[in-house]
Amino acid sequence: MSMWGGRFDAAPNALVAKMGESISYDRRLYKHDIRGSKAHAQMLARQKIIPESDAQAIVSGLDQIQNEIESSEFEWSEALEDVHMNIEDRLTKLIGPSGARLHAGRSRNDQVATDFRLYLRDEVDVLRAYVVDVQRALVKLAVQHTKTVLPGFTHLQHAQPIVLAHYLLAYTEMFQRDVLRLDDWRKRMNYLPLGSSALAGSTLPLDRNWVAEKLGFDGLCENSLDAVSDRDFAIELVSVCSMLMMHLSRISEDIIFWMSQEAGWVELGDDFCTGSSLMPQKKNPDMCELTRGKTARVYGNLTTLLTIMKGIPLAYNRDMQEDKEPVFDALDTVKLVLSVYAPMIQSMKVNKDRMYDAASDPALMATDLAEWLVKQGMPFRDSHHRVGKLVGYSRKIGVALDNLTLEQMQSVIPEANEECLELWKPERSVALRDLPGGTAPAQALHQLKTKWAHLLEE
Repeated sequence: MSMWGGRFDAAPNALVAKMGESISYDRRLYKHDIRGSKAHAQMLARQKIIPESDAQAIVSGLDQIQNEIESSEFEWSEALEDVHMNIEDRLTKLIGPSGARLHAGRSRNDQVATDFRLYLRDEVDVLRAYVVDVQRALVKLAVQHTKTVLPGFTHLQHAQPIVLAHYLLAYTEMFQRDVLRLDDWRKRMNYLPLGSSALAGSTLPLDRNWVAEKLGFDGLCENSLDAVSDRDFAIELVSVCSMLMMHLSRISEDIIFWMSQEAGWVELGDDFCTGSSLMPQKKNPDMCELTRGKTARVYGNLTTLLTIMKGIPLAYNRDMQEDKEPVFDALDTVKLVLSVYAPMIQSMKVNKDRMYDAASDPALMATDLAEWLVKQGMPFRDSHHRVGKLVGYSRKIGVALDNLTLEQMQSVIPEANEECLELWKPERSVALRDLPGGTAPAQALHQLKTKWAHLLEE
């Protein structure tokens, strides 16, 4: 019979047991379950709820169980449903009746909520480090390309020249927001549910504050109903992961295009690409394509969590057992992608000449002429219209903007002078955008030396 089977006359149907088990996936919580149980046992002894000798036996037994698990000697049982009951059952077999004292003052409801938070807290530390690794790879590449000019895009059309460092730092900024969201998440979730018991707290004189401090929580979940039924922290984390994957998917899309023969701006290392089973010449940026696909997978996990929780009344319901697989899968997916991404960026070779040629279309500097006219006192809407007319005139007579004579230019824009003939170089265009947030090489260097210098020092 199960540990909860005192009320029942029959063991669960085999299919019921199969449907109800979670040990196949929640066993990864074992370290955190053991950690929480040790703190709980020590608190019970401090509060004289159980003898000190029993607490010591429990702690010693839990240490042995952890060693058994990590040496693959532990035998997991589906019949015992989950990681908590597997560990408790083994503990009781190891140390006898003392093991049965461990569960005083707690339920699996507050136990799993505590284990889950402890686990996710550790996982986010790893995840955060992976994000910083990607940022570091971007920043190191940016250092090499503060003067490398390429077209910036809007609507997937060439828009204005930018420097590659500016582009790379744009994604560094996005990933920094992801880092900050992870940090904010940690602040919101770092409160202890243990001691809330099944839903109403306990009649035993538990010292929840001592356990919170022991386990590194910032405080207590202050409402027992909320503590055992809350999964906001899981949903929020997968939401952050979804935004992170969205950023990875966007940069992947750019790299896929940049690596195409039409662009030919970058090439990834052979060890981060794959070939074709039919076409011997192919070198495909499949890791970028898989990143786009895996982004949808993480989004699906977020939708799963939201759907699980949307109709659950207070307090705990068994539906919530389904919360872990989507969170585990999301974290595993994001960590895998990030672990590939940093070295993949490091393997990237940049074709500066192809980028420069693409950015040298004088039409990309049309806005420079419009803003030159603004500096002469012309309202921008008028200057925009005038330069648009000039672009049309250039196309009509078949002469590129940078090959127009001053007389031809003045036939459309009488205010133009010799200086206007020098506006068509992309390196000049980016250099002029020397204001905070602009694409000028000087601005990229300033950010690299100030905001991102710590990534270069590590």
